[in-house]
Amino acid sequence: MIRRCIALSAVLLVGCAHGVRRETPTPGPALIAEARGATPGQLDSLWAAAETAHQREKWDDVVKVVQRFMLELPAGDARASKARLYLGDAYIGKHEYLDAAREFRRVSDENPLDPLAPDGLLRVGDAYAKLWRRPELDATYGQTALATYQELLSRYPGTEAAKQAQLRIGALDNLFAQKQFKSAQYYMRLKAYDSAILYLKDLVVSYPRAALVPEALVRLIRAYRGLSYVEDVQETCEYLRKYHPTYAPGTATCAGVAPPAAPAAPAS
Repeated sequence: MIRRCIALSAVLLVGCAHGVRRETPTPGPALIAEARGATPGQLDSLWAAAETAHQREKWDDVVKVVQRFMLELPAGDARASKARLYLGDAYIGKHEYLDAAREFRRVSDENPLDPLAPDGLLRVGDAYAKLWRRPELDATYGQTALATYQELLSRYPGTEAAKQAQLRIGALDNLFAQKQFKSAQYYMRLKAYDSAILYLKDLVVSYPRAALVPEALVRLIRAYRGLSYVEDVQETCEYLRKYHPTYAPGTATCAGVAPPAAPAAPAS
């Protein structure tokens, strides 16, 4: 009886040892999804629901479905970047622009080689630009948007997103110019011409393609006249005639203003 028990115990021990040594197969995407609580079919259903909600602009539904989808998504799934864009679009639709910028930024930072990365970076800039709509307000978000568009031009030159970023930069430049112009107007009303001149000159130099540049030059001439700076009036009128010859207020402002005298030739 004792011998039989010993033999039975030995068999059981050998069987347990074999069970410990048995190799576990490496889990593929299907096993990973299953381990995390969703089958591939369930993931596909979530994705279809996210796309439908996005198309219908049901932003609360997009946030809810995409967040669930991202929790279940296995690493390396190609839909991750587009899901981040959907989530960012939803936050834009809900006017939660900082959350949108965060999601868009993750597309370019986490998957910089993804074809959607440039578009993600473009939308980061757009989200910050939406936070600065009035030029007279603090321009911090506008500066952040500008820096983001410039980053896009540097990282992804030649892409369609980069071309769009260049257009966005032009629009931002007009807003920055408006901010400078409003500050200059304030000082002009106070007849603080020196301060007005600083803002107007900075506008012309920093944003030369802004729509307000010709008018800024006219105001600059008026400020110079207020301080009796004759030579500065002449030089600014010459600049206005050269680069904005069809601007009627400039033509009227500079009527009768002679060009600066040419420097005398050195004596031989």
